[in-house]
Amino acid sequence: MDVTAARRSFLCDIGFWADRTALHEAASHGRALQLKQLIESGASVNVVTVDNITPLHEACIQAHPNCARLLLEAGAQVDVRTIHGSTPLCNACASSSLECVKLLLDYGAKVNPSLTALTASPLHEACIQGNVEIVKLMIASGAQLEAYDVHFGPPLHIACAKGHVDCVKELLHAGANVNSVKFHEIALHHAARVEMVDMIELLMEFGANVYASDNLDRKPVDYTTPASPAHTCLRFYERNPLSLQQLCRITVRLRLGTKASEAIGQLDVSHRIHSYLQHCYHPASLQRDT
Repeated sequence: MDVTAARRSFLCDIGFWADRTALHEAASHGRALQLKQLIESGASVNVVTVDNITPLHEACIQAHPNCARLLLEAGAQVDVRTIHGSTPLCNACASSSLECVKLLLDYGAKVNPSLTALTASPLHEACIQGNVEIVKLMIASGAQLEAYDVHFGPPLHIACAKGHVDCVKELLHAGANVNSVKFHEIALHHAARVEMVDMIELLMEFGANVYASDNLDRKPVDYTTPASPAHTCLRFYERNPLSLQQLCRITVRLRLGTKASEAIGQLDVSHRIHSYLQHCYHPASLQRDT
């Protein structure tokens, strides 16, 4: 494949820049053998395009873990950023490549790169795609649950907006703030827009404020279709306050945070109380008490 001739110059400590090289093409198309030959012939693995994209970015964008491994083993910089601020880990999460994500983490990729106006965090990208396994891995690796993206707000918001219930559940169980605000919107506003009753129920179980108003003075129910199941569900919660049992569960979650399961297991309490407290974090508890 013909590529634009390289116009190379040294760029700080990143490496060389060029319009686009054979190395970029090989990484982008998953041509591991060609990539290996180029590296062995002396091609710089840290060559960047004019928008600062490296071959490692290309391999991760296109979900080619074998190519990513070859580049990393040859010294590719794991956290180099494009002109828009994306790191290879952001790209791997955006392409839903669990193998690339694991590989980058093994090589020390930053789970929480600083956010810019043009890029989202790796956790945001995983929530956008709805890849619950990557979301779990990002959380376990220390991803900031309240990382604030200028477009999406916190990860919980975008997971709700995209309708990814499993990702919402993982974020909430990990301790994400159910009432975190962006432009006065909370996650429940997004769940109402997509009219997903199971997501609305889940958020309510974790203490979402059904009366919250956004910057247009609209409550979540105002974004649902009248008489729809989502509308009926939200109206029910508006008219019927949570039970004392549910309020207790919410308080336990807020007080104990992400260490709750471990802390509860160490308490010297009766089996009945222990079972009740464990229910605060058990998926079976995510159904409204009657």
